[in-house]
Amino acid sequence: MKKILYLLALSISLLITKNGNTQINEDKMGAWYMYFFNTTFRESPWGIQGDVQFRNWNIAGDLEQLLLRGGVTYKPKKADIKLTFGYGNVTTGSYGTDKSTSNESRIYQEALFPVQFGNRLYTNHRFRYEQRFVEGQDLRTRYRYNLFLNIALNKAVMDKRTLYLALYNELFINGQRSTGNGNTVEVFDRNRFYVALGYMIKKGLKIQFGVMNQTTNKWSKNQLQLSFHQKI
Repeated sequence: MKKILYLLALSISLLITKNGNTQINEDKMGAWYMYFFNTTFRESPWGIQGDVQFRNWNIAGDLEQLLLRGGVTYKPKKADIKLTFGYGNVTTGSYGTDKSTSNESRIYQEALFPVQFGNRLYTNHRFRYEQRFVEGQDLRTRYRYNLFLNIALNKAVMDKRTLYLALYNELFINGQRSTGNGNTVEVFDRNRFYVALGYMIKKGLKIQFGVMNQTTNKWSKNQLQLSFHQKI
């Protein structure tokens, strides 16, 4: 009888643990609303860039993250590459009815360089290194690589009133596994795959609407994405 009660208690414990690790509803569509901007100081190689992202676990109302990010850019005259040193602040919300949040400050360095194939295929390669100061954790670092691909559809070049297909895939790798207090993370952090339709409203201003799948070690979820991209 004691063995039966022990096995029953163990089964209930495992069930509770399993449910606790799968609280996020992977079938519920999330939504990210984003604004990206960049500019240069006249003929100078220096400039600034930044973005504001309002991320939701659902279409709206259940905060996943509020991300505010900006950086100083430098583009060497004899090299087709843009270097950035920046800072981001991230407020992360809990899934569901829990309204608690946590905060992260993030310093990052990145290199972005384009490669064009023919008239219609435009790619960008972005390498980013982050130093993350997450609330309640030790200093964390992360490596990110993103391959962007834009394909012009109704025109041969990316110009005013161009409709285009936008895709990207971004891989996130943790720099170290220990986060403090005996806690660890996996080397693989997450992967994001994105497909969307984009429209070039005019030179320096475009809009994209699509779906991004984000996969972590614990869950995989789809997000609608609506983004505005402006070169000031």
